[in-house]
Amino acid sequence: MGNIQILRDVYSSVEQVKRTIRIFTPDAYQQQPHQAFPVLYMFDGQNIFSHPESAVYDTWCANTTMERLASEGSLRPWIIVGIDHLEDRLTEYSPWIGGRGDKCAQFLVNELKPYIDKTYRTLPEPQWTGVMGSSMGGLMSLYIGKTYPKTFGRIGGLSPALMWGGGQMFQYWDSHTHCWSKIYLYVGSQEQYSFYGVFLDYVPITRDFYSHLKQLGYSDYEVHFNLAQGETHYETAWQRQLPDIMRWLLSEPQGV
Repeated sequence: MGNIQILRDVYSSVEQVKRTIRIFTPDAYQQQPHQAFPVLYMFDGQNIFSHPESAVYDTWCANTTMERLASEGSLRPWIIVGIDHLEDRLTEYSPWIGGRGDKCAQFLVNELKPYIDKTYRTLPEPQWTGVMGSSMGGLMSLYIGKTYPKTFGRIGGLSPALMWGGGQMFQYWDSHTHCWSKIYLYVGSQEQYSFYGVFLDYVPITRDFYSHLKQLGYSDYEVHFNLAQGETHYETAWQRQLPDIMRWLLSEPQGV
């Protein structure tokens, strides 16, 4: 089921830290040596693949899902690049309130993506480049989508922590980027819980952000909202929803 290469101690010059990067190439990558492939970048890389060296507990199984969808003809196969989070994940994935989210984004855009495009047979254009994450990783994906719309055309904001920083994403995403884009917003109906004594309700704020984007002029083709009944804030929920998410977010581009 494809191949996963793990790169350890990848130096991020902008962050001045070493990172672990996990690169999944689908079976088709070896079978079609003259074909170039789109690339999906995902945060919390240690949690996304079904692999012996992934997280001890539940993962998204993004590699097996991709192979299954490609084999059934639901979408073309994509390369998936997982970026492991650092020790202080909240600071790393926060674009605001003293976080280092901007530097994390710069590493992805200016260092990691150029390396992937140079090393692998990729389709580097924005309509063939996606970024996806959950919770704080979902917030980061939306931040990157607004900051670098000419680089990332496909944005997966799953259970995004939009309340972080006092909801600053609503002010930050203040206009349509007027770039080709597909934005998938997802939340489970049971995503309400306490985080260090603070009650977090992901449902209304995610729905409100979807309405915000619609008011900015995004069409139904450009943005999609999915409220999944009964799902909680956990990897197995994102695993169950990932096939439908990928079918919409990674579908063949229109109007290009």
